[in-house]
Amino acid sequence: MAEEKHVILTGDRPTGKLHIGHYVGSLKNRVELQNTGKYDTFIMIADQQALTDNARDPEKIRRSLHEVALDYLAVGIDPKKSTILVQSQIPALSELTMHYLNLVTVARLRRNPTVKTEIKQKKFGESVPAGFFTYPVSQAADITAFKADTVPVGDDQEPMLEQTREIVRTFNRIYQQDILVEPEGVFPPKGQGRIPGLDGNAKMSKSLGNAIYLSDDADTVQKKVMSMYTDPTHIKVSDPGHVEGNTVFTYLDIFDPDKEQVAKLKEQYQAGGLGDVKIKRYLNEVLEAKLAPIRKRREEYAANLDYVDQVLKEGSARANEVANQTLKEVRDAIGINYFG
Repeated sequence: MAEEKHVILTGDRPTGKLHIGHYVGSLKNRVELQNTGKYDTFIMIADQQALTDNARDPEKIRRSLHEVALDYLAVGIDPKKSTILVQSQIPALSELTMHYLNLVTVARLRRNPTVKTEIKQKKFGESVPAGFFTYPVSQAADITAFKADTVPVGDDQEPMLEQTREIVRTFNRIYQQDILVEPEGVFPPKGQGRIPGLDGNAKMSKSLGNAIYLSDDADTVQKKVMSMYTDPTHIKVSDPGHVEGNTVFTYLDIFDPDKEQVAKLKEQYQAGGLGDVKIKRYLNEVLEAKLAPIRKRREEYAANLDYVDQVLKEGSARANEVANQTLKEVRDAIGINYFG
């Protein structure tokens, strides 16, 4: 008897192209999980969630749909192994969100630390869009619609998962049926969930302009690497340098498979005698070895957008079947399937 597969739900907001921070933090892990054959994987392009704070610029979201899909396919997400879907094309998600909103208080939403942090970062003040304020409930709908028990996320997303678990428990208790599934998070290894920006900022981000994108050409990657923040006290080649907080060495720790070589370079840099230009050129070679095959595949898919659209259409159709079944069970439990 075949072992029952776990179900994964993960995804990204389409607000631009994906960068190597996304690759390290989530994309690489998704490909590895998909290839184990142990999971039924749903990967969502969360366009509705992206609209919660971009409603006045929908073209940004539409334009980014293909960009994110191309990045998915380029890194190795396989439509034969994973279901790639578009959130707005799954109507059941909106109705599930409405039902769950009745089970959550405003006070509880206000306490969500992830939402509080993001509201502050986006400088909404008192003008927080209601859709943005309630998006943890929408995420709960996304997760439970596919009965996902496994959700790969960053450490800062644990409060969102806890919100989902609370909704699941509340629903199942009130309606006395174990329909919804409580999800568990899969977190990246400690220290690998987030990489710093090129400027040394703690987070690589589109909005900060400090990212290397999966779609960047070789010349662009080289220019970005040569501009990277290193050790401001390392003025002369002969000066001893610091590797802690040095973005170049942080990237080498993550991307260079030759750990012995990295250790030697660190030792040489700390002793003095290794220049920033030389170490940056080495990092560029390491990154190019990783990014060149991804870039090539991306260009091939970009030349056939009809295929990309077909992948999204077929994935959304399959996702609709699964989500509609969950919605039927939810309606039956509440007692609002009046006409069968």
